[in-house]
Amino acid sequence: MIFLGTAAAVLLTACAGQTDAAGSQEETGIEEVAGSEGTVGASSDGGQGNLADAGNGQAEDETGAYPVTVDNYGREVTVTKRPERVLTLGPNCTELFAALGLGDLVIGRSLVNHSRGPLEEYADVVNSIPQLNYSSATREGILTSGADFIYALDWEISDTGCNIEEAAQYGMNVYVNSAATLEEQYQEILDLGRIFDVEDAAEDFVDEQQQRIEAVEQAIEGKEPVDVLVYDSGTDGVFTCSGSNFESLLISLAGGHNIFDDLTDQQWVTVSYEEVLARDPDVILIHDYDSPSLEEKIAEIKANPTLSQLSCVQEERFASITLESVLPGDRMAYAVESLAQAFYPEAFQ
Repeated sequence: MIFLGTAAAVLLTACAGQTDAAGSQEETGIEEVAGSEGTVGASSDGGQGNLADAGNGQAEDETGAYPVTVDNYGREVTVTKRPERVLTLGPNCTELFAALGLGDLVIGRSLVNHSRGPLEEYADVVNSIPQLNYSSATREGILTSGADFIYALDWEISDTGCNIEEAAQYGMNVYVNSAATLEEQYQEILDLGRIFDVEDAAEDFVDEQQQRIEAVEQAIEGKEPVDVLVYDSGTDGVFTCSGSNFESLLISLAGGHNIFDDLTDQQWVTVSYEEVLARDPDVILIHDYDSPSLEEKIAEIKANPTLSQLSCVQEERFASITLESVLPGDRMAYAVESLAQAFYPEAFQ
């Protein structure tokens, strides 16, 4: 069993967010969200982006490294030259580009409102990238950005805003971040390595992630799993992640058990307070993002007449993590390490 201490001593911080339904959803320490560094302006063609270059109309590369074709979850993505103007739609997407040494190519980022800030080693790069939008990217912002490539969380490029087909009409190739397993996220990283001609850096990064996760698994081998409730928000119940959510996988790699891993139809679900009480978690893992604050969420949990009956609430067994850290991206090992240290602090002394 684990004892994570009082709310003032919450052990994990990284960031999380929801997009009300996990649509728009984050470093260590609870840092203030970086201020606005600017907004990407309209393109010089009067808002038509790269419409004249529709259909991936880049000139053929003469180095021999291109064209490159990769499979993006059943959709072929082909680039004929190295992309030069990139949008990263989602803080996890932005930080991954920084981790691969590609930050100088990024001309705009989104979902900054759901971020507690980048990891320290990437802070200078990430914070220097202009904000396409402080929250979710808008259709107009995307189409007037002048980008030639987009790496986007699946909910940031959709039929409700700017979709893949429309982006293509403006000369923008889209690669969607939608991994459900470590292997899929590793493949996304390797694909980006090919697309941007940084294959060695991508392979090295994947190797490092694998080694760090394996080290955690060895450190907690044989320990009893910890039952975890993920608490994103609570209004008419608890908004939490399901068994098909990438976060549930990271929890399991850290020795935890998502008490709602049997729900798999949607990545995000709302469950009743009574069902949470019946499943009796050992710890509540709280998503920390802009609003409500971490402290406010802990207060609402304690004040809830049903949740307050849980022994983990009465004993203040809380942990927190930012959503950015449990989305597929560059923080897989970081998240597993952080979660395992909270679940089994004695194993990492």
